[in-house]
Amino acid sequence: MTLERQVADLAIRLMEVESTSGNEGGVVAVAEGLLAGRGWHCDRIPVAEGRDALLATSAADPVLTLSTHLDTVPPWIPPRLDGDTLHGRGACDAKGIAASMILAAERLRARGLSVALLLVIGEETTHDGAHAANARPTTSRILINGEPTESTLAVGTKGAMRVTVRTHGRAAHSAYPEMGHSATRELVQLLATLDEVRWPEDPLLGPTTVNIGKLEGGVADNVIAPRAEARLMLRLVTPAQEIWPLLRAWAGDRATLEEGVMVPPVRLATVEGFRTSVVAFATDIPALTQWGTPYLFGPGSVHVAHTADEHVSVRELADAVAAYERLALAALAREGLGPA
Repeated sequence: MTLERQVADLAIRLMEVESTSGNEGGVVAVAEGLLAGRGWHCDRIPVAEGRDALLATSAADPVLTLSTHLDTVPPWIPPRLDGDTLHGRGACDAKGIAASMILAAERLRARGLSVALLLVIGEETTHDGAHAANARPTTSRILINGEPTESTLAVGTKGAMRVTVRTHGRAAHSAYPEMGHSATRELVQLLATLDEVRWPEDPLLGPTTVNIGKLEGGVADNVIAPRAEARLMLRLVTPAQEIWPLLRAWAGDRATLEEGVMVPPVRLATVEGFRTSVVAFATDIPALTQWGTPYLFGPGSVHVAHTADEHVSVRELADAVAAYERLALAALAREGLGPA
């Protein structure tokens, strides 16, 4: 069987199972069965009730770990292979990557190396799978994380911070607006000034960016809105502590702010022989601090991840098998742990 067929079959098997964040039990069971059947020792890492991450090891005390996530964003889109292109949810983010990593890990195992596969959950939301894995003792000295970087080795990633902005008004009949105070109008006017804030920039990671992701508010079209809220996602290039004074000054007394999940920006290790890039998305790496020197590499493009047209080239998935093997060997040599 060709390498392309092997990696496509593995990816499709994982993609056939819906695994939106919070509902990963089915795909973890499938991954566990696949890996156990291929001679890996599998352990589940409890994350929450009915939810586990999966750790597969080739031998005791692995020093190198290949890791990615099995959860996806909604909605589930079934896999479809069209020539060289694999379509469907998780094709590049990140079940296709998991397939490439499994085959790469088997090559490393065949070299006599002690290697681990860490397949986590919850990456698309709170990173709770990575946090649970980080609380587990490990001998890993190198962490190769998989996300769609267009087969480049990332030198850094932006962080991410969720913030909920709430405005408060006073309800009244909409025929008499002078009797109330509109929280939705207040929120819209406040959000319109976001672009006036001078957010931090970094020479490597670039500018801080802000997305207004979700708006909610009001009661009915004939009622002056008593409340409204917006959910923001900031992509960080500096510590979050530098952002909060700017947000508080921006909101003033017009709104309250609630901090959500935060992932810090990260600078990453590199080795020779790979094209490099900076990525604007956040990863599990900041939550996996106990797993060794971090690297970030993966086939596919984040620009089609999370879309209805998520897809990846099967050739790129197959090429990633050798790339992960080569990266692992170079990282081991860099740490003085193995051959160049």
